[in-house]
Amino acid sequence: MDSDLDQALDAVGPRLRALRKQRETTLADLSAATGISVSTLSRLESGARRPTLEQLLPLARAHGVTLDELVDAPPTGDPRIHLRPVTQHGMTMLPLTRRAGGIQAYKLIIAPDSRRGEPDPRTHEGYEWLYVLNGRLRLVLGEHDVVLTPGEAAEFDTRVPHWFGAADAEPVEFLSLFGKQGERAHLRARPEPKQSSDQS
Repeated sequence: MDSDLDQALDAVGPRLRALRKQRETTLADLSAATGISVSTLSRLESGARRPTLEQLLPLARAHGVTLDELVDAPPTGDPRIHLRPVTQHGMTMLPLTRRAGGIQAYKLIIAPDSRRGEPDPRTHEGYEWLYVLNGRLRLVLGEHDVVLTPGEAAEFDTRVPHWFGAADAEPVEFLSLFGKQGERAHLRARPEPKQSSDQS
């Protein structure tokens, strides 16, 4: 299984370069869109550096492809969607949507010991909404350091330095909606029924 992941990640570099050339985008333009430095992008494209999940997400969005297309989940003649999880450094990401553009949905599971040590907050273009299903999620966002429990949600601009991981010795499972700058998750609430002023 690890060798399959290694092969998929090794193939990402040439695919990133081909996508950028196809769209006639410079490394500087891509850096501005993703928040990833030009030197890191260059190393990713050349294969000198392997991408992390945190880098793949904004890169897929910037290129207008889905995450599984970027890591080359092979298409089949089967009309059903076979969404393939990607696991790296104790974090498993399962794409729940396939369409490029618009809000992307993912289910993530983070193993308890996978992100030990001091949080390393990162930034990139986009807007994210998190909803905890099971376990406890530690979210470091700017100056805030909070723990979300099942049923709790958070939303934030990903240009704010952020990091998340399991808050304790149990894995955490959560949903992530990721959109471009300016896209936010909106909740539609049913209006409360009007109360009659008639008290007869």
